[in-house]
Amino acid sequence: MRPGHVPVPRYRPYSGAALFARSYRPFFLAAAIWAVLALALWLGTLTVGLELPTRFDPVSWHAREMLFGFVGAAVCGYLLTSTPNWTGRMPLNGAPLAGLAALWLLGRVTIATSDHLGGLTAAIADLLLWLVLIAAILREIVAGRSWRNLPPTGALAGLAAANAASHAALLGWIEDTALGWRAGIGVVVALLGLIGGRVVPSFTRNWLAKRRDKRFPLTDRRLDAAVHAASLTGLVLWVADVWLPLAAAALLLAGLLHALRLLRWNGWLTLRAPIVWVLHVGYGWIPVGLILLGLSILMPATVPHAAALHALTAGAMGTMILGVMTRVALAQDQRGTEAGGPTTVMFLFVVAAAALRVIAAFVPQAYLPLLIASGGAWIAGFALFALLHGRWMVRAPQ
Repeated sequence: MRPGHVPVPRYRPYSGAALFARSYRPFFLAAAIWAVLALALWLGTLTVGLELPTRFDPVSWHAREMLFGFVGAAVCGYLLTSTPNWTGRMPLNGAPLAGLAALWLLGRVTIATSDHLGGLTAAIADLLLWLVLIAAILREIVAGRSWRNLPPTGALAGLAAANAASHAALLGWIEDTALGWRAGIGVVVALLGLIGGRVVPSFTRNWLAKRRDKRFPLTDRRLDAAVHAASLTGLVLWVADVWLPLAAAALLLAGLLHALRLLRWNGWLTLRAPIVWVLHVGYGWIPVGLILLGLSILMPATVPHAAALHALTAGAMGTMILGVMTRVALAQDQRGTEAGGPTTVMFLFVVAAAALRVIAAFVPQAYLPLLIASGGAWIAGFALFALLHGRWMVRAPQ
């Protein structure tokens, strides 16, 4: 346990639907199911001309639903699970949790049918979850005086603002139609850098300690500070679309620093522990994505912007989210931390999906086949999560 951490409190007595017995369950299961459905719908728009009754064009709908739908659900589940660890207060379950899950679902439905409901109505409905969740988590942090954990809540507010920006662009209130998804990517990458710097070396150390291997991950606060400073500088300038040469330099430096940070965590020692190495692989996509993003600014004719974006989204976000969701599901529902063969296959599917999607951006002559292959691997990976681990989430806790 890290210094300053408080043991996870017990849940309030609850006898309702098992899905709402624990705070992560509805959101992690929703994230996996939506990762499958949203990607399948996106592939349908590309291959068979499927049309959704949404005011967003297909590319914008795909980008925002993967960010604010899939990633948003995972972030909600993670923060609702972690906040009690930080504050020592009671985790959320029962009717309040079901209400938050219903707000997430309301957002998905109203966005998908916004052509009928209207853009402003869809925006208000979609943003309700973020406003309620921010207020709820802030209340817990203030009550528990857990001030050091305000940054993740700030990231949640940033994600909500990015979501609002995507709606504002659709409504014609701002001119930069890509600001919302750029901001969403920037916020989540910064959040992954912050959270990954805590959980990846911690889980690695725990696994090595159990095997009496003293080659523990090395951490350095000065390196961590440099990583965050370079990342935030590059991402903020990229999101704001200003001083792009400086943004590129900061992004390249951030990528190199993230890579150095990752190497010091000794991930190669965990190859027999899929539940640990998947987090190293997921984090590894961050330096790859940041370096590609910097190069795409400096050499747009050589390095496609889409390659960088999907290294950060399908790669870093997809892989790390799957790894964290699986670890929580194993520890909380199945009382274990070892990933079996099917779970390892699940990880490999999503890693392959990210790699194929990045490669597709470099090979325009084979773009559609590679895109379909990537989408199929992504769908297989998250469908496996829903089947293997989701089934435990609808059972009464052991």
